[in-house]
Amino acid sequence: MNKSEFLTAWSKLHGDAQVSGVVKAWLNISYLISKPLSRIGVTPNALTISGLFFGIILYLYAQTIWAPILLVISLICDGIDGSLAILTGKNSKWGALLDSLADRITELFWVLALYKIGVGMNLLIAVLLIASVQEYLRARAGGLGVNEVGVVTPAERPVRASFIFVLLIAFQFGIEMLNEITFIWLILQCISLFMVSRFAYRKLS
Repeated sequence: MNKSEFLTAWSKLHGDAQVSGVVKAWLNISYLISKPLSRIGVTPNALTISGLFFGIILYLYAQTIWAPILLVISLICDGIDGSLAILTGKNSKWGALLDSLADRITELFWVLALYKIGVGMNLLIAVLLIASVQEYLRARAGGLGVNEVGVVTPAERPVRASFIFVLLIAFQFGIEMLNEITFIWLILQCISLFMVSRFAYRKLS
């Protein structure tokens, strides 16, 4: 499968979503990484589980200099499993369910890692709760027939991972603004939940 075919297949799987801008840039990177993996027989589900595995390792080593690298590896594994599924023709409902479940569990370990480096528990519970509701709302809307990607919010999973990365780096440099950075994330997460809620309401009402 060449890149053009890959992008077309991705678009169809996401409700004929437009492939442009940041989305296209990420898909191009994802394609380049996934292509060699498909040739050596790596499966999408193996990548999904690997993303969860590195998320757990991140929690265990949250206070070390390796934490930001472990986060990046975890995010990459999760981010390209869907692309690998397209390239290998191994799209399945079970794989999609496993991916969603692994995402939620992995993010839990990401948040627990932040608690280990000193971020306030109340802030983390609020962020995790609102992010989980946002993802559940999207999934439930999809189950009710809304097949479009909908809105791209300011707190999608890559953005959440970016905040966690910044927090891990800040901890390593002794920057005592972890709660303040997390509070900004919380505000963006609230805005994102509102955007997804409004989109779902308009489509389902």
